[in-house]
Amino acid sequence: HVQLVESGGGSVQAGGPLRLSCVASGYTYRRHCMGWFRQAPGKEREGVAAIDSVGTSRYTGSVKGRFTISKDNVKNTVYLQMDNLKPEDTAIYYCAAGRFGPPSAYSENWVDYWGQGTQVTVS
Repeated sequence: HVQLVESGGGSVQAGGPLRLSCVASGYTYRRHCMGWFRQAPGKEREGVAAIDSVGTSRYTGSVKGRFTISKDNVKNTVYLQMDNLKPEDTAIYYCAAGRFGPPSAYSENWVDYWGQGTQVTVS
């Protein structure tokens, strides 16, 4: 049974940082691609960042330079460090995992598993 559990969401003032974590279990984590997506109120879910099994990362244009995705293979955890947050970053953030890459930061077509989501609010 594959499980992705996010944490670290919350409320923050514009310009501040926040770090999301996603702990994975139930599969061979190291071989999987991982990523983060988000869904703002009234909008479709969109990609944020992705990282493949060897650590190559990809970002969408709206977050590039402000967000950093990383993974810890020992802890089976993927992180999203978010700096210089803006009100438009407010959304539910979802962790994603896929068996086959390359993982796109823009498309969901590589995703096999989803987390339950964590709320990020920037004011």
